[in-house]
Amino acid sequence: MSTEPEVLQELRRLRARVPQLTGALAASTDGLVLAQDCATAEAEGIAALTAAALGVSIRLTEATGQGDFRELLVRGEHGYVATYAAGSAAVLTLLAEPRINVGRLHLEARRCSARLGELIDGALDRLDQP
Repeated sequence: MSTEPEVLQELRRLRARVPQLTGALAASTDGLVLAQDCATAEAEGIAALTAAALGVSIRLTEATGQGDFRELLVRGEHGYVATYAAGSAAVLTLLAEPRINVGRLHLEARRCSARLGELIDGALDRLDQP
């Protein structure tokens, strides 16, 4: 996809604004890496696991009448994994230190995921045009 440099730049800007992030990944909803800014994490594995979690999350929000999937936050002993919808075909997954301000994480990540959704959905729309 021709948007990879722009997507990567958005991920880097997000990590600059939120220094407690240890990784950022944009992936398609079916688990393919679109861009990554992760120093230590295995991006392909995280993208695949994100797709699996996304499937369960979508079913859960639908089954409970909560509407379309927006975000998922998982807290582990050593930090957070947060996934945000990024348009119709992608997700933003972030890895964060345990000391992160979760409110700030959500604020910055929601803005970034909206921008990524515009970039990625726009690129897909251009591909669909004759």
